[in-house]
Amino acid sequence: MLDNCFLFVVAMLAGALNSVAGGGGLVIFPALLLAGLPSISANATTTVASLPGYVASLYVYRQEFQTQRRISLLLGSISLVGGMLGAMLLLSIPNTSFDNLVPWLLLLATLLFTFSDAITTRWKINLLQVSQDSGSSLFKVLFIQFLIAIYGGFYGGGMSFLILATLGILGIKNIHKMNALKIMLMSCIDSFAIITFISANIVAWPQAMLMMMGTVVGGYAGAYYARHLKPNFVKCFVIVVGFAMTGYFFLFK
Repeated sequence: MLDNCFLFVVAMLAGALNSVAGGGGLVIFPALLLAGLPSISANATTTVASLPGYVASLYVYRQEFQTQRRISLLLGSISLVGGMLGAMLLLSIPNTSFDNLVPWLLLLATLLFTFSDAITTRWKINLLQVSQDSGSSLFKVLFIQFLIAIYGGFYGGGMSFLILATLGILGIKNIHKMNALKIMLMSCIDSFAIITFISANIVAWPQAMLMMMGTVVGGYAGAYYARHLKPNFVKCFVIVVGFAMTGYFFLFK
């Protein structure tokens, strides 16, 4: 009973984090390890447990998609493919060597997101240009998201910060629109990855079902209250969480 209560509370916290700033998987994954699951199974179960929280958050953020339908469709489609490829890599390649790169990827993503305004101004990239340009700009954006989706399907830790960094460089200034797109893309990545994990029979379903309920509660509540906060405050919170997670992985992983 204590283990179940612990996992449910952790899942609610993770759902709230994912809806606001990301990093929920970095909370669920170690909790499942403490519950006794093998690392590969814990990683797959984390992905399954997180998806319902994304869906709950998407319902709250549904209005933010009205002006971003085309870019959402393009990035979402490429995320589906990348997520499945990443999950297939997880099943075929040991992830111990890749784990060593995680702190550096988190640091890069957090720095990109922190200085995204300056980078956007210098590069003069904006969402309108990407939405209308069928040439090199659009291809570069899709390729970056494809690589992020592969990483997300394979490991997933810090994936939300990489997505936020990419959206920041695209010139999306409003943190709530960024969160809406981020959650949608993470849902696409995880959905096809989950199909792969289920086929491989590596999901711990009792823990997954319990934590799925927790992420729904946390995801809905987090997205609801985040929309009532000032964008600059939420952005600062994202940056703080990003550096905190980066420091944790450098020190303890």
